[in-house]
Amino acid sequence: MDMAELAPLSKHILGMRVDRTSYRDAVERVLAWGRNGHSRYICVATVNNVMEAYDSAEFQAIMNQADLVTPDGMPLVWGLRMLGASGATRVYGPALTPAVLEAAVRERLPVGFYGGSPGALEKLRAAVGTRYPGLTIAYALSPPFRPLLPAEDDGIVRQILDAGVRILFIGLSTPKQERWMAAHRGRVPAVMLGVGAAFDFLSGSKPQAPAWMQS
Repeated sequence: MDMAELAPLSKHILGMRVDRTSYRDAVERVLAWGRNGHSRYICVATVNNVMEAYDSAEFQAIMNQADLVTPDGMPLVWGLRMLGASGATRVYGPALTPAVLEAAVRERLPVGFYGGSPGALEKLRAAVGTRYPGLTIAYALSPPFRPLLPAEDDGIVRQILDAGVRILFIGLSTPKQERWMAAHRGRVPAVMLGVGAAFDFLSGSKPQAPAWMQS
């Protein structure tokens, strides 16, 4: 049975919420929100997120208030199953990203990328443009590593609005990307996905571990 056929279920692992979901379910949520210009954020969670949330009440609240928290790592899948979320499966950020991009092509939803170095972002745009012909990349920005001034942040929000982005991939690494998404929910009318290393894998900047090492 596909996870999309199971009732939604959330469990808390060391105080942090993780959702039982699937690739199909996650993609369908992104499309539904994106079509309507809803401001939402999705976190793909690993053990690192859990430990960060355990140490920081502020970060735990960010994770627990997300619109969807997928179990990116197998330890979280095992934790969900132990807590009664039978049928829980992994929803890995670098695999979810291509699935969303393919759906965005079909639905003609403009996407954007926020994060990474300028060189890596350029490689990402080229790789994604080649792999997904017909995809509208409406926005891409490599922000400075320093904290943004309020006026700079306002300018970025205006650029995203003007570009008409409906799905925005965030590649800033944890916990920075989750904090950015939480701060911009309600300001950016797009579905924000914090996918971290997916930028490097999609662009070819870094190789992924073999499948047998990921399971």
